[in-house]
Amino acid sequence: MWFELAFFRRVVDNWAIELSTSCRLQNVSPEVSTMRVPELKPFRMGSMAAVQHRATTRTSNSDSTKTAKSKTTSSSKTTTKRKRARTATATPPAALHGLASEAPAPTIEVSEPGQFGRINVMDITPAEERGIFPARVELGEPFEMTAQVFIEGRTKVGATAIVRNPRGKETLRRPMTCVNPGLDRWVVTVKCGDHSDLKPWEDGYAAVKRQLGEWTVTVEGWEDTYISWLHDARIKVRVKDDVNNALDSGAELLARWAATPDANLTARDRKTLEKAAETMADASLSAEDRLAAGDNPRIATLHDTHPLRDGISPSQPQRFKVERPKSSFAAWYQFFPRSEGATINPATGKIVQGTLKTSMVGLERAAAEGFDIVYLPPIFPIGVTNRKGRNNSLIAGPDDPGSPFGIGSELGGHDTVDPLLGTMDDFKALCQRAHELGLEIALDFALQCSPDHPWVKAHPAWFKHKPDDTIAFAENPPKKYQDIYPIDFNADMAGIEKEVERIMNLWIEAGVTIFRIDNPHTKPVRFWQDVIAAVTKKHPEILFLAEAFTRPGMMRALSYVGFTQSHCYFPWRNTKEELEEYLPTTNGDDGYYQHNTFWPTTPDILTAYVRDNGIAGHCVRAVLAALGSPSWGIYNGYELIENKQRPGFEEQIDNEKYEVKVRDWSKAKQFGVAEMLTSLNKIRRAHPAARSYHNLTVLQSSDPGVLAFARHTPAELTGTGHADTLIVVVNLDGHNAHQAMIHLDLDELGLPTDRPLNVRDELTGREFQWGWDNYVSLAPWADVAHILSVQ
Repeated sequence: MWFELAFFRRVVDNWAIELSTSCRLQNVSPEVSTMRVPELKPFRMGSMAAVQHRATTRTSNSDSTKTAKSKTTSSSKTTTKRKRARTATATPPAALHGLASEAPAPTIEVSEPGQFGRINVMDITPAEERGIFPARVELGEPFEMTAQVFIEGRTKVGATAIVRNPRGKETLRRPMTCVNPGLDRWVVTVKCGDHSDLKPWEDGYAAVKRQLGEWTVTVEGWEDTYISWLHDARIKVRVKDDVNNALDSGAELLARWAATPDANLTARDRKTLEKAAETMADASLSAEDRLAAGDNPRIATLHDTHPLRDGISPSQPQRFKVERPKSSFAAWYQFFPRSEGATINPATGKIVQGTLKTSMVGLERAAAEGFDIVYLPPIFPIGVTNRKGRNNSLIAGPDDPGSPFGIGSELGGHDTVDPLLGTMDDFKALCQRAHELGLEIALDFALQCSPDHPWVKAHPAWFKHKPDDTIAFAENPPKKYQDIYPIDFNADMAGIEKEVERIMNLWIEAGVTIFRIDNPHTKPVRFWQDVIAAVTKKHPEILFLAEAFTRPGMMRALSYVGFTQSHCYFPWRNTKEELEEYLPTTNGDDGYYQHNTFWPTTPDILTAYVRDNGIAGHCVRAVLAALGSPSWGIYNGYELIENKQRPGFEEQIDNEKYEVKVRDWSKAKQFGVAEMLTSLNKIRRAHPAARSYHNLTVLQSSDPGVLAFARHTPAELTGTGHADTLIVVVNLDGHNAHQAMIHLDLDELGLPTDRPLNVRDELTGREFQWGWDNYVSLAPWADVAHILSVQ
């Protein structure tokens, strides 16, 4: 046929609401919902063939060339296809000849970038930076797209999002919703592929790998001829103005709709439209009954699911880089191997440090608490020159192990396992055991050296020198790092890149699947771009986490060049006001590039909030981290309430970076934090709503100490066939009870408005009924939070 059409959703609204040129969707009006739908029966003169003929012959009058092409295409279709979407060619009775009707909007070919189609589609978000850096999402992660879609005059339009995989195959088609008629802004939530938890070494991962790469989403604008007609027809029938022309036009429209391949109608749906067209064209019926044939819930449902789309105008395809499982949705657990299994020698009173072999117990603990990734600080030999002592003191005692970030000694550098921890075979065995437990191993890669590192002698040009030709140690005035030499990338960046690539490939072969990069923002962005490109070309499954706390521009650039996740400023966002601003930022447009990982504490970070709010504060921050971001992490010892600060610093006293910790893990049960962590990871795995950076809504709360937010994923994108909604309410005060009224905008969240919501607290199992406004009372000695799932 001369018109090209595809699939879209619309709802019929009260005709009196919209008289402007906006793109507001129209719902079925109250009077229509109660209108009698007449029995659909053939009318006496002409029946469906005449209506179909009028719908098709007018296209030949307006464009004979396209009609001829359509006939040729139609004649080549198979019998099966013809049954699904056929074009009527019956000869009309004389009584129906000569009735004129407006031609539908044609699809106008776009032959070069920048040309508009028949419908205008602009300002699509997320937008690629200079058309070079596509937005990043995890396989199966729901995300939001928006666009401006409009047409001239008061004609109604619709919009559809079409998702295609790297091979160009359409995998998803979803209608968009106009959320701001004044700005012609349309929104849709889509996903690229289906969520998976498969790890790179597991059976079946090859099928996941084939889905990774560059996907596209195209926004198709189109004229909503049915809604435009319905708006005017309701008015004309109501005021009895030019009724016959309006209804005849509607009959032709329904007949054309029934014959449109793009609508993808079933035989039953097509029959419904054909009968409706026959009834509407029957002049023996009253105007009200004729209108009701095309203005009723059955037709409205077809418009929702299989609309007639005229003048389809596709945008330029928007690219998305689809990454493997755990690139967005991940739970990290950090421990120091030298502290796992460490003991005190009863004879000497000295600490006997742990090893890679004794670290197996740390893997067991991480798996039992439900984490996905175990992150290890550097496991390389530690330098002796200027070695740091306890609490970062400048003088190390004879038994001080030094900081694992002072990398390199006469025993080796970044490609060597510290002999005090074990051998490369021990590390491979650790990775193998982690994989058996379903854990990935992330290794810290700090690109810095102690004065004893082999590179200092082999490649002196790789380091900055003072005028007196001595190498400068690292500093960030007033901070100084006397045990570290920083790399100078200006003399031989290509040589440094080649060496780093070699070392990373060595650890990948040993079992590492993720690198946590220390301070990547202090190295050239181009350096990381080259290294990550080279490593992932050979090992596309490798992920990179940036330990970067810096300016937004640098953070965005690091994400562009391949850092999949990033540390962020979450530890310092503790008040309700701060969190209400920060959560939508992390879970908004920034989340297409910078995947923030929420860590309540790290070896370098212990905030006053965690210090001052005890067990309740630890649980509050864990809830916020686990549900506030798809990616979160815990530094071990959190379960034991290790919250004493080093005086004058936002870090722990007796910092594990400078000494070996001997912990009594049997005490964890008395605090209950480990149980909370386990519950949070279980909730996250069970609920698709927890997996996306693009579905968080902050909720109104009447108390300044109570924060509330919701995560919602529609049924079409959960993979379960059911919508998933989580409502999180947190008492931010670790010492006092707080009460608040929590307001839910049920419409905005896509929740039922005609009945109470049955919600279940995933932390306690208790059930409640919620609605628009809901009373909550939380006491830190009882419940620090509700995590409510809508049943």
